[in-house]
Amino acid sequence: MAGSTMFDRGEWRTTLDQVTAEHEGELATIEVLDPSVGHQYEAERLPFSSLTYDPKDDTVIGAVGGRSPRYPVVLRHMVWHPTEVDVATEDIPEAAVRVVAPDGSTTLITFYPEESGTS
Repeated sequence: MAGSTMFDRGEWRTTLDQVTAEHEGELATIEVLDPSVGHQYEAERLPFSSLTYDPKDDTVIGAVGGRSPRYPVVLRHMVWHPTEVDVATEDIPEAAVRVVAPDGSTTLITFYPEESGTS
């Protein structure tokens, strides 16, 4: 991802916790880019809940919803045994996080200020 910073595994938890704090109250889109099945949206512009790394299970967990009566259910997307985590830092209109799975599929989580979407 151009204009991004790739982090070492030891920094993933802290980095993703910081991303969660920075994007609280925004909307998020979760896309899965898989060479075998193509590009698929898992969630589009839903209220962002959290993004974290669980080192015990070696899993990145992204969550949307669950913060209001309009979106009472939390949708979690998990990437087990990720090989890369990078965060877009510049040269893009929206902030984004990219997580690469061992099979080469990529999860892209993009953040949008709440006022730019429909809630």
